[in-house]
Amino acid sequence: MTSVIPGSSFPGAQSSGSQSSAPQSSGPQSSGPLQEPLRFGVYTGIEAELQSPEAVPAAAQLGLEPPRFCGQCGRRMVVQVRPDGWDARCSRHGTVDSSEVGQR
Repeated sequence: MTSVIPGSSFPGAQSSGSQSSAPQSSGPQSSGPLQEPLRFGVYTGIEAELQSPEAVPAAAQLGLEPPRFCGQCGRRMVVQVRPDGWDARCSRHGTVDSSEVGQR
């Protein structure tokens, strides 16, 4: 029997006898790394309720930094900065591009 706790910090955590894609295809866990509501700070990786406004770097507040952490799980994302924008990839929640969120 498989049980996945919706509020756990490991959304893919489950018993070994089931498919690994099941939790990602259901409900809010299949949302992208920057989809609202954010559970973690995208520049610090700290839980949103615990993060103070001073924790966000000044460059990020000005919109000069791409997000470095997934807003859904808090994992470090792989970020590629290009001359025309950036893209970021979370191993659990997929990819987001700067053109999708209106940041260039």
